[in-house]
Amino acid sequence: MPAIRHSIVIQAPAQKILELVSSAAGLRRWWSADVSENEVVGTVDLGFFNRSTIYALQALGKTTARMEWRCVTGNEWKNTRLIFETAAAKDATLLRFTHADWKEETDYFIACTTTWGGLMFRLKAEAEGKGTGPLFTAEAMAY
Repeated sequence: MPAIRHSIVIQAPAQKILELVSSAAGLRRWWSADVSENEVVGTVDLGFFNRSTIYALQALGKTTARMEWRCVTGNEWKNTRLIFETAAAKDATLLRFTHADWKEETDYFIACTTTWGGLMFRLKAEAEGKGTGPLFTAEAMAY
């Protein structure tokens, strides 16, 4: 199965990075302005383009070095996994990101590889205290 992979060095402790990737409040700071917790089904829901697209993420596990989500909604995202893994890297933290278990390499998959690259830089800036806000506003992309 195809997967999207990125790695980036971040001048912040792993704990700070994991806080940003493991909760609705953290995801709201760099990914999407429209993030909510659905306590009924136990997901974190990310809304895009006035909620015309909603990705519901279910936490699969968190450790001191890793956070993993499973996407439970979305045409192509359903049953894919988002994995954030950290490792020490010379006075910094190496973040390895994988968006795994895509069914096939479609045009949308290819577009998502570019979007995830932009998201990694938003996450890095936020963790390093230079955040510019989420890549996605409630209505559109921030640029």
